[in-house]
Amino acid sequence: MNITIREIKADDFTGLISLFTEFATFEKTLEKMTNTVDRMTVEQEFFNGFVALNDSEEIVGYVTHFFAYYTWIGKSLYMDDLYVKEEFRGHGIGTELINKVIEYAKTTNCQKVKWQVSEWNKPAIEFYKSLGASIDSVESNCDLLL
Repeated sequence: MNITIREIKADDFTGLISLFTEFATFEKTLEKMTNTVDRMTVEQEFFNGFVALNDSEEIVGYVTHFFAYYTWIGKSLYMDDLYVKEEFRGHGIGTELINKVIEYAKTTNCQKVKWQVSEWNKPAIEFYKSLGASIDSVESNCDLLL
């Protein structure tokens, strides 16, 4: 299977919404998925990431990111989502996507890449540890929906 990794384009939004919904279902938080193609179109200047395409040009995975500034370390890249469709897992697609983010962070002079992982997602935790990531349980998420 040949996989192509490229930056997300506006033409990808419809397919991505479907994957966002799939990911929210996987995370057992479908009720939190409220994004729409219309919202993404209006807010596309804030939406950055990469898609993984198979030979049929189908999006089989994605990773999203944005710049952040952490007072203790400086300019960083926050990886918001990394998701690969279930039937395409185990082929190195997730590794290719996260490596693309790490490469992008390095070329844009970031000091670190930061992301979250659910405590129950043991395969993801082991995958991230294998990349050299440190995973702690010091902080909890705080969301204030507006």
